[in-house]
Amino acid sequence: MAEYGEDGAVDGQGVAYAEGATGYSGNKVYIGNLAWSASWQDLKDHMRGPSQDLNVAHVEILTEASGRSKGCAIIEYSTPEDAARAISELNDVEFQGRQLFVREDREAGKPPGSRPAPFRGGGAGAYGGRGAYNGGRG
Repeated sequence: MAEYGEDGAVDGQGVAYAEGATGYSGNKVYIGNLAWSASWQDLKDHMRGPSQDLNVAHVEILTEASGRSKGCAIIEYSTPEDAARAISELNDVEFQGRQLFVREDREAGKPPGSRPAPFRGGGAGAYGGRGAYNGGRG
């Protein structure tokens, strides 16, 4: 069941919608280096800016299939001007013990499910890529 807060509805997946929020617009910013424990409401409050006058329309904390945060989020602002101010005022600002990376969302306009997962490494690794000495054999 969805929970409802003062600013709109929460869908249970770390996504909050303010009344009147629209779909994909160009008013979005990407937040990186987000603490896994960050809640959408705390992030929304922080992203209103130092003067608390930026109008945040939508917050989406990206999550793994398990529900754990990926450590990044998408914030939609009501105007492109608010989004530009957020980038200039909040990039490299500390939030919950981490310096946030704030930039314009390069994936704006794509459905949320189509975003590529962050690269987590991989490849051959040591010992032939099988994770054990002698390629995992014998």
